[in-house]
Amino acid sequence: ISIEFSGTYSMDRETAEGRREEILAAAEEILAGVEKDASDYDKVKYVYDTLICNTDYSLDAPDNQNIYSVFVNHLSVCQGYAKATQYLLNRLGVECTLVLGHVDTGEGHAWNLVKVDGEYYYVDTTWGDVSYQTEGVPPVLPSGPAINYDYLNVTTEEILRTHSIGGEVPMPQCVATEANYYVREGALFSSYDRDQMAELFRRKIQEGQEAVTVKCTDAVCYGEVLDALVGKQEIFSYLPDREGSIAYAQNEKQLSVTFWVTKE
Repeated sequence: ISIEFSGTYSMDRETAEGRREEILAAAEEILAGVEKDASDYDKVKYVYDTLICNTDYSLDAPDNQNIYSVFVNHLSVCQGYAKATQYLLNRLGVECTLVLGHVDTGEGHAWNLVKVDGEYYYVDTTWGDVSYQTEGVPPVLPSGPAINYDYLNVTTEEILRTHSIGGEVPMPQCVATEANYYVREGALFSSYDRDQMAELFRRKIQEGQEAVTVKCTDAVCYGEVLDALVGKQEIFSYLPDREGSIAYAQNEKQLSVTFWVTKE
């Protein structure tokens, strides 16, 4: 029994080598922004933020199944985002692999599994980019923040709310939460704690953040937070004396709500 493979090339060697050099140059520029003593978490967040801020989601993007679309064209789809995330994190010494599956609308999707401080987490850089406007995905925030952190270092339980994992290789159960963005930022709530809320908004405003996202551990807490901040309008006590009006967007599946100031 034998199998014979033959290659089909989409470009000549000279073009391929030229593109390789472009990718390397762009990647080196990105990697130069990482602090030498950065933790695994800092590296993952840096790559997540940087790729999102420098890439727009586009179904019509050329080369969108490879990293050239991200590093050079700055237009891609999920495969490009996920492969670029894997490439950069592997270069930084962080274990990261590609995960294939589907999202709750039924379409195929790609994201990543990463290892941070010895624990596994899921990262979906594509869904972290609010330029991703495919029907049925988490709400895009018009005039709001560019980054959605609901998919930065999440558990298996969280990713399965919107994704289904495919492939023949079983993925590890991701149960750790220490490197989750909201845990690290003090933005994860198990109940409506006014002191914790005040400290979160104070710190984010001091850091110059354009938006503040609050995430809850369960539906009961989520209801309490929405009732207090939106229903009873207590959000104005945390964002006082701001020019413009306060806008917000909910992600009910991930139990998060984001607030920002808009002049629209």
